[in-house]
Amino acid sequence: MKEIEQSVRAFITENFMVSGSESELKSTDSFLEKGLIDSMGVLEIVDFIEAQFSFSISDEDLLPENLDSIQLITAFVARNRAG
Repeated sequence: MKEIEQSVRAFITENFMVSGSESELKSTDSFLEKGLIDSMGVLEIVDFIEAQFSFSISDEDLLPENLDSIQLITAFVARNRAG
């Protein structure tokens, strides 16, 4: 799971964060509460997950419980890869 988390963190910091602020982002920080990601950002994250981890995300899975932090995305990807 560490590789998943590192990949997700790299994507988030490269695409949504101001340079130098990546150390401030905890794995449990809500992207929405921090104002990092909007609805278009969610679509970018979905595209990244589907391409990087080779599975499709259903509309039913497009929930903050799955996609609103590095920790939640890591767990979501791990569950889908195991299943």
